[in-house]
Amino acid sequence: MAKILRMQAIRKRFGPVQALSGVDFDLEAGEIHALLGINGAGKSTLIKILSGVYTKDEGTIEIGGAPVELGSPRAAIEAGIATVQQHPELVPDCTGVENIFLGHEGAKQGLFARLDRARMRRAAEALLKRFPIEIDLEARVGEMPAVDREIVAILHALRHEDIRILILDEPTSTLTEREKASLFQMMRTLRAAGIAIIYITHRLEEVFEIADRFTVFRGGRNVATLTSKEAATRNVSIPELMLDEAAVDLFPPRDGRADGEVLLEAKGLGRHGLFSGVDLEARRGEILGIFGLVGSGVDELSKALYGALRVDAGTLKVKGREARFRGPHDALKAGVFLVPGDRRTEGLTMTADVTFNTTVAHLGRASAGGLLRFAANRRATEKLARDVGLQPFELDRPVSGFSGGNQQKIVIAKGLYREADIYIFVEPTVGVDIGARAKLYALMRDLAKRAAVIVMSSDCDEVHGLADRVMALYKGRPVEVADVRASRDQLLAAGIMGARAA
Repeated sequence: MAKILRMQAIRKRFGPVQALSGVDFDLEAGEIHALLGINGAGKSTLIKILSGVYTKDEGTIEIGGAPVELGSPRAAIEAGIATVQQHPELVPDCTGVENIFLGHEGAKQGLFARLDRARMRRAAEALLKRFPIEIDLEARVGEMPAVDREIVAILHALRHEDIRILILDEPTSTLTEREKASLFQMMRTLRAAGIAIIYITHRLEEVFEIADRFTVFRGGRNVATLTSKEAATRNVSIPELMLDEAAVDLFPPRDGRADGEVLLEAKGLGRHGLFSGVDLEARRGEILGIFGLVGSGVDELSKALYGALRVDAGTLKVKGREARFRGPHDALKAGVFLVPGDRRTEGLTMTADVTFNTTVAHLGRASAGGLLRFAANRRATEKLARDVGLQPFELDRPVSGFSGGNQQKIVIAKGLYREADIYIFVEPTVGVDIGARAKLYALMRDLAKRAAVIVMSSDCDEVHGLADRVMALYKGRPVEVADVRASRDQLLAAGIMGARAA
């Protein structure tokens, strides 16, 4: 196949950090090419150079055989390159059509100009004719399922007719298996239409399902480019390529104590229309795992346990005493800390630096006499940043400048700084690479030695591999699974079909 993109000897340095060291990367017309690597490996830097956010220090870029300089996002789009970020910026109250043409509404001329909605509808219909996919673009984006929002973001990127290269950054991170299948079908449709796709993912099992080729970055270099068929035939270990070492077991050995003190207990907990009848116990010395797909009520349950969502049924006890949280402040005082699933809007102050974000949840510890303890806070943040494996180790950088996986590490560091008795982790490793996941799982296991840990995730393997006791949530109702010895398939059936484990 013809090369649509060729990047050669690309170098990029940020101060003392050499982010890319003479990287080569190519893309064929009409292929899906997965770009893999641990956080900090250099893949995000390469993509930002390709999308015009960063300028390269050295090297050449050719598109369709012609050299190009991509000095801005506009220049990238004019060269035929479009990017869909991990968290697309969509307007929830606008329809799919309106979001696709946001900023290009084609307002009619005149003193009382209006949006040219008829033109936008015609253009949207033309897009769907070119890239057939079933979606109601007249629905409001805020009411769409996650996969339809992702499709709207892709169509927004493809509204320019000359787009030949599409970059998708972690598009499946919040999708269910069924939604992922719908997105993959659209990606195959785009491939058939001649669009080349660069697909960034930390879900390595997806590589063999959807990608034609994959490239692995490590330490700012391209260490391997293989076809999926070739890698499968040779039994290539992608984790070993990423880590430059034999793949270790992701999950630490279980050593939970079934007789530990009950620190958090819920009986018949419910919120109308969201979840109901939830009974659970979280004990010191163990990890309780709760598996539930997107929309199962897991996220709402986590907020209820943290006081961010009022319940209308049931009781909650903390350390044996009934608790009625009026808000997260009460939960924090009681020793409950939530690491939320949406780190950007619920877990971080994106414009503030790492030290601020790490210490902000415990101002009593971070200050003395009404003044912040800058030196002590810095030392504490340095230790926690090392514990969670933050890369790059730049504590003065705004958290918006870190990758999604590293932002997640900062939220977890914030929880560790709080020194709570009960930790609730929701989707704790979304966007986190395989090496960092092993480190975070070990950290959670170590944390469970002194606290009660609850892990809520839509990743069945994560819950099954990490927890001492497990349960599932299906359409807002709890489905009991006897214990972690229940098979992974039983837990999956409980969360997907509501089937009880035998």
